[in-house]
Amino acid sequence: MNTTDAGPAPAGGSPAGDTPASNRSWIAFADAQGVSEQASECVAEGDPTTVATALRAWLDQHPDSQPLVFDAESSNVIELDLRGSVEDVLERLTALQLRARDSGAGASDTPPVSSPAEPPRGRGRPRLGVVAREVTLLPRHWAWLSGQPGGASVALRKLVERAVREHRDADRERTAQESVFRFVNAMAGNAPGFEDAVRALFARDRAGFSRYSGAWPPDVRAHALRLSAPVFAGARRDTTGDDA
Repeated sequence: MNTTDAGPAPAGGSPAGDTPASNRSWIAFADAQGVSEQASECVAEGDPTTVATALRAWLDQHPDSQPLVFDAESSNVIELDLRGSVEDVLERLTALQLRARDSGAGASDTPPVSSPAEPPRGRGRPRLGVVAREVTLLPRHWAWLSGQPGGASVALRKLVERAVREHRDADRERTAQESVFRFVNAMAGNAPGFEDAVRALFARDRAGFSRYSGAWPPDVRAHALRLSAPVFAGARRDTTGDDA
């Protein structure tokens, strides 16, 4: 696999971590659907600054190329404006990340507990970092919640925490399956064995997925196998549990 070093950004770029969301990892392929011999080659992988810098250099050498950039874990496609110089690209990237951070602040998994501008709190119940959202339930659900110790909010938090613990492995597997499907649908949708490979993926058939993806471009197949590892790890856990 021909990849760009995923370490610190090259000289002249922004150092890793100085822009919002720089802890995310991206991966870029030259094109989708095999339109040329280089169409499915991995050309960059790493933090957003590293990938954007490498892609600008790639386009200088391959001006007709049409790169596709993915979040390396979720496989969501990243819309990246690569026009102009490296400095232009990085300036737009920073602005994009700032907008994403600001627009997603209310939906963050770990929202800020308080703003630095807020006055100090007096005595009383401490902040828990909770966020108010609307929840729609049936009357019998509200009746049950209101009868729980601590009231509806405490009961709901306990139920959610218990569900997170009990379904952590299943959620990880489902998320991985969705990520693999998004990636292979974009990069191997017309490749031989695609439909059979997808069926094997959702059947948690590691051997079948490996076999049916055998004719795919090596870089695409390697990344798909990496993404699918949690899916097949879950299948092994289930098999071990059944044997026990």
